[in-house]
Amino acid sequence: MQLHPEYYFTTYPLIATISLVAIAFLIGILCRAVMFSVLKFNARRGDRFLFESLQRHLKGSILLFIPCIIIHVWAGWLPLSAERIDLLRQVLQMLIVISLAMILIRLVRVVEDVLFKRYDISMADNLKARKARTQIIYVKKIAIVVIAFIATGIILLSFDSVRQYGTTILTGAGVAGIIVGFALQKTLSNLFAGIQIAFTQPIKIDDAVVVEGEWGWIEEINLTYVVVRIWDMRRLILPITYFTENSFQNWTRNTAQILGSVFIYTDYTMPLEPLREHFDKVLDNTEMWDGQAKAFQVSDCTDHIMTIRLLMTAKNSPVAWDLRCYVREEMIRFVQEHYPQCLPKTRAELSRVELPQDEGVASKPSP
Repeated sequence: MQLHPEYYFTTYPLIATISLVAIAFLIGILCRAVMFSVLKFNARRGDRFLFESLQRHLKGSILLFIPCIIIHVWAGWLPLSAERIDLLRQVLQMLIVISLAMILIRLVRVVEDVLFKRYDISMADNLKARKARTQIIYVKKIAIVVIAFIATGIILLSFDSVRQYGTTILTGAGVAGIIVGFALQKTLSNLFAGIQIAFTQPIKIDDAVVVEGEWGWIEEINLTYVVVRIWDMRRLILPITYFTENSFQNWTRNTAQILGSVFIYTDYTMPLEPLREHFDKVLDNTEMWDGQAKAFQVSDCTDHIMTIRLLMTAKNSPVAWDLRCYVREEMIRFVQEHYPQCLPKTRAELSRVELPQDEGVASKPSP
């Protein structure tokens, strides 16, 4: 007697379930292979960066999405009880929502990659790019939080025990919101401060700033805190409200170009023209100077020295720092080699005072 395959599926539900899962994953792997083949083909013919970004970010996020949808559709054909099928579909719905949320988050990161390529901050004049990147990063973080929040809400509402108390939850939402608002007052203030910073932009990604007596660059702007990369590679972590409630220096607020200054202290006997000519020569012989502006000025005088201020521009703050050090070294070397007598000195004049003879002769004691 020949038995139909359905007999085995009815008699052995475990075999049927494993078979359905295996078929679903095979179809999912096949669909995934076809999709990535299409992406690779388009990467060779079209926008290579976009399709390579899609391949990189979507590599693992669709592994469960397609098989879960297939199993959810075919779950009614399984020889299982109604309760088990409902439980299986509930679990599959959770996995589908989680997978879909992961895919959406990965697509947000693809959009970020494409926009980052458009707004390149490696250029010398990168003010517009840094403004755009600051907004893109913050909007991306908010989008990820919103996607995760909506996915969590959908998963919770899929349970009858949560859904049947929906009215009670909504009734107490006002009171709970007030309580949570007080409990999370600092967190919420940081969040809104971040939104303010993203669009008013007192700071931007890669801005050169001086905060808490430290000089560095804005490395990260997160939802509640900012990371400042200090010049010696340390990291200063500050709450994002710091930049809305405290004063700080932003050296690249309107442009990446920065004006550097060097002070030289010399004696009054130092001739200025040779020093001025050497300053021009030093700037002309280095690529760190951007050629936009320079100045040689005697900015101050005291009873001992005169102060010479040298001004020069550079394309950004790190280059300006190196340029200042270079100019300072070259000017000091020039003075040491050619005018060592003009280095700062303190003068003193010694004079001999002669006393009168009658005061200079000691009186003799009387006998």
